[in-house]
Amino acid sequence: MRKLVLLLAGLMSLAGCSSVDIEKYRGTTPVLDLRDYFNGTIDAHGVFQDRAGEVVKRFQVVIEASWEGDVGTLDERFTYSDGSTQRRVWTITRSGPESYIGTADDVVGQAHGEARGNALRWRYVMALPVDGKVYNVDFDDWMFLMDDKVMLNRSAMSKWGVSLGEVTLSFYKRAR
Repeated sequence: MRKLVLLLAGLMSLAGCSSVDIEKYRGTTPVLDLRDYFNGTIDAHGVFQDRAGEVVKRFQVVIEASWEGDVGTLDERFTYSDGSTQRRVWTITRSGPESYIGTADDVVGQAHGEARGNALRWRYVMALPVDGKVYNVDFDDWMFLMDDKVMLNRSAMSKWGVSLGEVTLSFYKRAR
């Protein structure tokens, strides 16, 4: 019983941890405009790390992105280090001057994004298939525009406030 109480207390403390406020990035440059950066072809390279930090999978992504007004489409094609492939198509809608809503087939409900300065924070739940089962995993996804071509991305994955690992990507926008 004592172990159960300690486990629950630990989980509650993890769930209560706060993260960085997006407002801290207001005024940073270069200013990220999703409609500008995610327009054209973007290449990305990334890794999945488990909660211990071990890289468990590497991947490459080619993104074809376009916008019509305030609605964007990101067609992502993944190639993983084990030879498997995946496709995800995001529909992103600008819902305010600094906010976005996103949907994709494997996103449960909607992704909610906020942009300030050079940063974008996405929060969403993704249905992830693992060993024949599907798990709904919380993502806290941060993107930082470095210059007009390079963006860095770090996503923390968790379930019930417990870390499951991280995904790290670097994006590179091809010249038009």
